[in-house]
Amino acid sequence: MEIERKFVPEKLPAGLFSRPHKELTQGYLCTDPVVRIRREDNRYYMTYKSSGLMAREEYNLPLTEKAFSELLPKCDGRIIEKTRYLLPVEKYPSLTAELDLFHGELNGLIILEVEFPSEKDALSFSPPSWFGKDVTNDKRYHNSSLSSGGEIPHE
Repeated sequence: MEIERKFVPEKLPAGLFSRPHKELTQGYLCTDPVVRIRREDNRYYMTYKSSGLMAREEYNLPLTEKAFSELLPKCDGRIIEKTRYLLPVEKYPSLTAELDLFHGELNGLIILEVEFPSEKDALSFSPPSWFGKDVTNDKRYHNSSLSSGGEIPHE
């Protein structure tokens, strides 16, 4: 089960570029239900996600680099490229914020996600002010929606 909340920060936190990060490329073979392929640095996955906004089923299967390369051209819509920074969350030492800086067609878009162990934890979470607007329930901010080639949400 994936339980996460999404935010759109208005500005980047100080020291961001010295934080650990990953380079991601992903595409969508299907968006309902979500079937995604992803390169995360030098690891490759196929992911299935059920419908939902804050909580949904998620299954990850390993892929080879060759399988990823062969499936990528079969993806619909935009290929998403982003740098993901991993940040500690003040007052919540067990949580990590994943701040995505998008590249390519989505350049300039910033989305921050936090995953939770339970829906109760997600609903009781009080985000730091720099997290910005909560867009958890706005489907436009799901990567599968961003891949569709439609309008890019801007706040």
